[in-house]
Amino acid sequence: MSMRETLRSSFVQLSAIQTRWSDNDVYGHVNNVTYYSYFDTAVNGWLIDHGGLDVRGAIVGYVVETSCSYFSPTAFPDRLHVGVRVARIGRSSVRYELAVYRNDDDLPVAAGHFVHVYVDRETGRSAPIPGATRVALEALVSGSDAAVGPATTDRPAPDTREARA
Repeated sequence: MSMRETLRSSFVQLSAIQTRWSDNDVYGHVNNVTYYSYFDTAVNGWLIDHGGLDVRGAIVGYVVETSCSYFSPTAFPDRLHVGVRVARIGRSSVRYELAVYRNDDDLPVAAGHFVHVYVDRETGRSAPIPGATRVALEALVSGSDAAVGPATTDRPAPDTREARA
């Protein structure tokens, strides 16, 4: 099955993201580059919430590969949900699969992947994924029933619909 047909229920983790007015481009929909920010926010939010990311640590994850396919437009004030799962964990790298769902839609408006490679901050050389990070990642492995915490991380986001009323 292609990511275009991936149902929302295929993800153990969904991160809610409120679109912002500034996400829209001149064409009236969320600009393509903004989806990469949504991917980063969903993955790093999970890692922070589950003890797998120390932004000041000696070992850091660098994004070395990304892709995103777009299926239908979305625009402010849509509320998005980014599904996150881990397709593969190696010694020093992890490949995430992500899909973006608009409001309560079951099919994604966009989907893609990115790869983190963990490196020693000082030397820039690859390093093993830290233990706490690996535990957080293993909970997101495709088909895993070992999810840590709630299935949805609902970070506070302003409900802009109220502001329009």
